[in-house]
Amino acid sequence: MPVEPVLEISELSIAYRGAAGDVRAVERVSLSLRPGEVVGLAGESGSGKSTLAYGACRLLRPPAVITGGSVTYRGRRLAGRAVDVLERTPPELRELRWREIAIVFQSAMNALNPVLRVRDQLLDVVEAHLSLTKLDARERVASLLDLVAIPRDRLRSYPHELSGGMRQRVMIAMALAVDPEVVIMDEPTTALDVVVQREILGQIVELKQRLGFAVLFITHDLSLLLELADRIAVMYAGQLVEVASAHAVHHGPAHPYTQGLLNSFPSLRGARRELAGIPGSPPDLRSLPAGCPFVPRCGFATDECTKIDMVLRAVPGARDPGHVSACPFVAPGAQAPDGKGTVSEVAS
Repeated sequence: MPVEPVLEISELSIAYRGAAGDVRAVERVSLSLRPGEVVGLAGESGSGKSTLAYGACRLLRPPAVITGGSVTYRGRRLAGRAVDVLERTPPELRELRWREIAIVFQSAMNALNPVLRVRDQLLDVVEAHLSLTKLDARERVASLLDLVAIPRDRLRSYPHELSGGMRQRVMIAMALAVDPEVVIMDEPTTALDVVVQREILGQIVELKQRLGFAVLFITHDLSLLLELADRIAVMYAGQLVEVASAHAVHHGPAHPYTQGLLNSFPSLRGARRELAGIPGSPPDLRSLPAGCPFVPRCGFATDECTKIDMVLRAVPGARDPGHVSACPFVAPGAQAPDGKGTVSEVAS
């Protein structure tokens, strides 16, 4: 029997209202997250990744407006009961956020209060959601630093006294403070050097295996997700263009945009190949072109691409039964327009 998703986003649409018209930041996006699973959400800056995540948690402020869709949460503490996040009242959302769904925000320095010590900020989270004595709450906070390998004496530190890696670990500890089932990580390794980045990614994997929470990991760096994620969803211009297992995305990308992202970083193994970025810029979300929004930047584009409906379809012949793509014309193994091998060869 299939396991029900712990978090299910269905046909979610979000717009930013303005005098010049709506900016359709998220358009009919459906994405699910199963218990204990890591789903990676990849795409360029401005593709709608963070808007999707914050909209799913009802954390967006005006002029952002949710114009359609639903977000369903099913946690073990709810005893199988499904909760529609978009219909919760503010007090109900307060109980849901952090206790059930926690977030590691993009900028750890800005997310932490600069005038409060680390201990006080962690205590705020623990005391808001758990009924503990003051002594137990302080011990809980200290054990959180143990969890992310930070010395306990750093509880007295202010954020500016910590390194970037330590601040990010504090944010991870804060997200795990009350044992949530879903943790949304919004570019948690951005602006960190590669050594610290590797340490934090390793720690995320270890904590997930130990505590069993599910992760929605948002990043513009697809190479991170190939190592970390179970499934990867690729987002462009506010829409999902491909969803598949990490292995399928790596070795058989079925959308030209995914292929472009894969070809934007060097391989550690295999023959040398020329790196080729994606030409052009993302479209204006106030006036998207007809059909596929990637057409102006796509080497495979034809007139037919301007007539398609951006619906995720099963990829013919894919080994992963859950492999879906919004492009009906480019299949894994298709000849690249520049003649430099197939899509699969370029990706591997």
